[in-house]
Amino acid sequence: MGIFSRLKTLVASNVNDIISKAEKPEKMLNQLIIEMNEQLLESKKAVAMAIADEKKLEREMQNQAAQAGEWERKAMLAVQAGKDDLAKEALLRKQEYDNAFGEYKKQWEAQKKSVEQLKESLRELQNKIEEAQRKKNLLVARAKRAEAQQKIQNTISSVSGNRTAFDAFDRMAQKVDQMEAQADAAKELEDFSANSDLEKRFAELEKSDSSADLLLLELKEKMKALPEKSG
Repeated sequence: MGIFSRLKTLVASNVNDIISKAEKPEKMLNQLIIEMNEQLLESKKAVAMAIADEKKLEREMQNQAAQAGEWERKAMLAVQAGKDDLAKEALLRKQEYDNAFGEYKKQWEAQKKSVEQLKESLRELQNKIEEAQRKKNLLVARAKRAEAQQKIQNTISSVSGNRTAFDAFDRMAQKVDQMEAQADAAKELEDFSANSDLEKRFAELEKSDSSADLLLLELKEKMKALPEKSG
C-alpha cells in the first residue's frame, strides 16, 4: 500500500503548490490532471508488478504441490517393490515439498490479499481522477467568473478613488449648464427684440390709419358747410 501513500503525499504536495501559484487556474488545473494521470500510470505499473509476483508465487506453490505428489507416487512404487527404505526416503522428500508448499501458500494468500487491496485502491484513485476531470470545467468557469468580478471590482475601486476624474466631470457639467443658460438668455433676448419691433410697426400702422381717417372726416365736414353751387 506504500505506493498509494506516496502518491497521496505527492498529489497533495502538488495541489498545495499549484494552489499557491494559481495565477491561471485553467492552466494549473490542466497541469494537475496531467500529473495525476502520470502518477496513476505509475501506480498501475506497480500494481501490475504485484500481480505478477502473486502469479509467480502461485506457480511456485503449484510446483511444490506437484513435486510432493511425484515423491508420493515414487514412495508407492518403492512399497510395491518391497523397498521400504527407499519408500521412506521418498516420503521424506515429499514432506519437504509439502512444507515448502505450505510456506508458498501462505505467501501467495498474503500477496493475493494485498493485490486485491491494491486493485481496490487503484480503482478508487482512478474514480477520483475521473471525478476531478469532470469538475475541472466547473472550477475553470468559477475561476473565470471570480476573475471577471475581481477586475470589475478593481475598476470600480480605482474609479471611486479617483476624485480628480469625478471633479472634472462635475466642473464640465457646470460649464455645460452655464452654456445652456447663456444660450437660453440670448434666444430670449432675440425673441424679445423681434416682438418689440413687430409691435412698434403695427403701432405706427395703426397711428397712420387713425390720422388719415381723422383728416378725411374733417374734410367731409368742411365740404358740408360749403354752399351748394347752382348749375
